[in-house]
Amino acid sequence: MQNNVHPQPHSPTLSLRNWVVTLVVLIPAWGVAYAYLDTFANALLGLTGLTTASHLGEALHFFFFDTPKVMLLLIGIVFAMGIIQTFFAPKRTRAMLSGKRLGIGNVLAASLGIVTPFCSCSAVPLFIGFLSAGVPLGVTFSFLISAPMVNEVALVLLFGMFGWKVAALYLSMGLLIAIFSGVVIGQLNMERFLEDWVQKIAKGNATPATEASLSWGQRFDTGRHHIREIVGKVWPYIIAGIALGAGIHGYVPQDFMASIMGRDAAWWSVPAAVLLGIPMYSNAAGIIPVVEALIGKGATLGTVLAFMMSIIALSAPEMIILRKVLKPPLIITFATVVACGILLVGYVFNAVL
Repeated sequence: MQNNVHPQPHSPTLSLRNWVVTLVVLIPAWGVAYAYLDTFANALLGLTGLTTASHLGEALHFFFFDTPKVMLLLIGIVFAMGIIQTFFAPKRTRAMLSGKRLGIGNVLAASLGIVTPFCSCSAVPLFIGFLSAGVPLGVTFSFLISAPMVNEVALVLLFGMFGWKVAALYLSMGLLIAIFSGVVIGQLNMERFLEDWVQKIAKGNATPATEASLSWGQRFDTGRHHIREIVGKVWPYIIAGIALGAGIHGYVPQDFMASIMGRDAAWWSVPAAVLLGIPMYSNAAGIIPVVEALIGKGATLGTVLAFMMSIIALSAPEMIILRKVLKPPLIITFATVVACGILLVGYVFNAVL
């Protein structure tokens, strides 16, 4: 018998009434938990006797904050996408969003990433959700790149510190990287390099007739099934990735990096900055103060922006999490295409500013 990704739609585990009661309780609880993540992290850090003034304390606070944040996002997004998938056949969704001629799907996905304030690891759950809903691989990569690389917080901070020209150039270059990278990856037809369990989810097993006949109880059961299938497989990788990011987050060597990124640095300063950024982990808003500090110490804007983009779009923690979803050839392709775009940003900014 074939092992379907979706549960059988004939008899929901919970009745609709029980599902409504459950969601009425769990949704507000999810919102409260998300709203008090910082309070929770501070409380846990207090139990250790450390403060964020120390390197270890800063690293632990980062881990205590980001782990539940990413897990909450993963559970919420996967559940929602599981329900949404019951309304749309995978083939129909692919047809709507593929944008083969003009890359419209990539443009829409990259634009969505701007208003989705996720760091790279937080964007991975929605990336998986897109795949589970039948969104083409190249389109999902446009979102995965855009969401952490370009967001409204970073734009506002860059505008305040450097003016609208820098902010606009950052926005346009970030979008171009996300769109171009997604189109390239999509054209390479690398779906075979998704992990087998992701391929099964991406292909789906529902038919339009089945979808139309599902009750809401069955749709909610499908969402819960997605949580069990996806979260159950990726959570160790998420924790490992965040732990690595937290360890590095508490020890940012700003003086050393500024010496490499200065105006007198050689041509290799941009690729060196990208390589320095990959082991680190932060979101765009969190790294902006570091950007300001580095520029204050004489670093060039293009080199620093390349450093920032590598942290938020090519971080080692993100790659650890993606490894559970993607096979090595696809990870290498993704990293190579994005790295080339980031290098272009660095050199362009250094040339025009």
